[in-house]
Amino acid sequence: MVVATNNSFPGSNGTIFSPNDIIDLERGDPLVFEAYWKKMSEACTVVIKGWELMSYLSDDKNVCWYMLPEFGEAVRRLHHVVGNAVTQERHIVVGTGATQLFQAALYALSSDSQAPQPINVVAAAPYYSEYPSEIEILRSKLYHWAGDAALYDKNEPYIEAVTSPNNPDGVIRGPVVKSEAEGKQVYDFAYYWPHYTPITHKADHDIMNFTFSKCTGHAGSRIGWAIVKDIEIAKKMTRYVHMNSIGVSKESQIRAAKIIGVICDGYQNFGSMESELFFEYSKRIMRERWEKLLKVIEQSKVFTVAKFPTSYCKFTNESSESNPGFLWLKCDESIEDCTSYLMAKLKVRARGGQRFGASPKYARLSAIGTEDEFNELLKRLSNAD
Repeated sequence: MVVATNNSFPGSNGTIFSPNDIIDLERGDPLVFEAYWKKMSEACTVVIKGWELMSYLSDDKNVCWYMLPEFGEAVRRLHHVVGNAVTQERHIVVGTGATQLFQAALYALSSDSQAPQPINVVAAAPYYSEYPSEIEILRSKLYHWAGDAALYDKNEPYIEAVTSPNNPDGVIRGPVVKSEAEGKQVYDFAYYWPHYTPITHKADHDIMNFTFSKCTGHAGSRIGWAIVKDIEIAKKMTRYVHMNSIGVSKESQIRAAKIIGVICDGYQNFGSMESELFFEYSKRIMRERWEKLLKVIEQSKVFTVAKFPTSYCKFTNESSESNPGFLWLKCDESIEDCTSYLMAKLKVRARGGQRFGASPKYARLSAIGTEDEFNELLKRLSNAD
């Protein structure tokens, strides 16, 4: 949020910025695709009557009994269209976003453990900044945070969180633990969509978490899903969501299913669509943002970012680079704390590298906020010295 003041200049959509306004890019609030959904407003409209969706139950024949059949069908259809994950003969578990599903997966993988101490949970640095807090908040006796997966050398059971593309740096990841102990993985594919990275293969792992918020930008719906191979693991994850929130809002499921349907219909009816298809639009927007960012960074004497390799995308049938949802910025060696520098010199709030198990010379900035915020970021990065 910014406040209009005197001696200020307008953003691209009319928002007024003052040089003293703080631009908050610490969180990843995905408003970048808002303009597209405004154009598609009528097609995505859902009407729910007062007597509908009143029951806890949705489908008592399904492992995930609170999941509406139309939501499960929409998820499978979406992955079929994009080709980023295997869903055949897999179980879908719906949750209130990827955070709840991650907790559900940890519970499912550790609840039958015979180990005398909690199972170690690790992730390779730089890891998602909320992993340590999410794992430790309940002070569970089943599992606990054990740090950087690349440094894990204990001969003890472990669970490795694999985020790919990675948050914060956008790198494609796989397991890195070299311990000979028994290990299991939970894959976070929140950003494995065509607008962020080339779709190189259909992911096929035991537990794969996805979230509606980063796929389409509808973070406020608070909904995500897991694709699970083992029915017993799916049952345990469902049990966790049941005990944690007694299911997931049917209103959110209906809305998500409708929007996913609109996306998929566009590709099925390709040629008759008057509007730009969603993934073409979103990829274009993200590519344009990164082209502008890289141009500014290349001219900077203060900041650097890593370059991404070119890969062939089986969805778009073209070779391209990644366009991550975050900018993983490194400050010049003379700057000890990148986050402090950004705030003091540029009035930009970012998330510091230490939160990700990395050096304070790094900072993460959101690249998926509003157009006005993004344009203001470009101006301020250009003025850094």
